[in-house]
Amino acid sequence: MKPRVGTTLASTTDQTTVIVVRWGADDLDVTCGGAPMVDAKGPAAGTVNVADPAQQDGTQMGKRYADDAHGLELLCTKAGSGTLAVAGVPVPLKDAKPLPASD
Repeated sequence: MKPRVGTTLASTTDQTTVIVVRWGADDLDVTCGGAPMVDAKGPAAGTVNVADPAQQDGTQMGKRYADDAHGLELLCTKAGSGTLAVAGVPVPLKDAKPLPASD
């Protein structure tokens, strides 16, 4: 799958939704809870798959998940119980940039 920046992806295992902030040149298999994520406005939206019990670490609303190796960044707009992953490897939470010290 290779969605455009700004596309909303929905989980098929829980209520997680994310917006694509950055997507590399490669086609990536993004999953949530072990099942593929789909275009929230596409024909597969609303389908239900069984979640993988090993991928239930959850997502946090308003947080960014990024994988620099793949050039991927996702913004979580609705939290859920599934883990975001690329090719089975969890996508880590993006660290906040430190603010400059004020003297």
